[in-house]
Amino acid sequence: MNTKSMPNMNYIQKGSLPLRTSLFRVRFAAILLAVAGLLFAIYPFLRPFSDEVSLQGATAFASVEWLVSHLIAMLAFILLTFGLYGVYVVLQETNVERIAFRGLILSWLGTALTLPFYGAEVFGLQVIGQEAVKLQTVELLKLANQIRTGPGFFIIIVGLMLLGLGLVMMASALWKSRLFPKWVGVPLAVGFLMYLPQYAATQPLRVAHGLLITAGCLWMAVCIIKHVNRGWNK
Repeated sequence: MNTKSMPNMNYIQKGSLPLRTSLFRVRFAAILLAVAGLLFAIYPFLRPFSDEVSLQGATAFASVEWLVSHLIAMLAFILLTFGLYGVYVVLQETNVERIAFRGLILSWLGTALTLPFYGAEVFGLQVIGQEAVKLQTVELLKLANQIRTGPGFFIIIVGLMLLGLGLVMMASALWKSRLFPKWVGVPLAVGFLMYLPQYAATQPLRVAHGLLITAGCLWMAVCIIKHVNRGWNK
């Protein structure tokens, strides 16, 4: 047995934090990871889909569903970063700590670069939609493409690539740690590697993609909680 990869639950007594407090924080991070997964499924289910070049598209942009769904997506990305921190804490005293740390940092950076595009989508396109509906003209919808294909488009590409790479590194760390099922990080990594291509898909495929991310988050969260509970009971 490779003792280097075995968990040492005493690591969470570093500094002045008591064991119970640290275990609670890891469990809480796992719960946030699970919630993030659920939100990633709700987002494409709730988001209105239309041709986006007609008044029907303008109505979709102007709708409450457009606002709420994109805010849910943004919250999902934020909670994902908290959940991944919990994964890192569990791995920080193993021989895969370095790759887990690098994966965590890349994931955080990728999320930070992704969120501004969602902000432009939710607020910028909603204002355009509201004005287009008010004036009953589709000419304003041309501004939506300018927002989506401007500098923000290249920033979100870099952001999602970094996030996907970070999750691949986290999946690799989980695979090599021998603390969890080897495949536990794979669904989430695959889901985010597919994040850019799924933008061109129809709503059913995007919902399916969201469910893949949900499954990955829930599986990882359950494994973290089980692992921490085993350490506490020892």
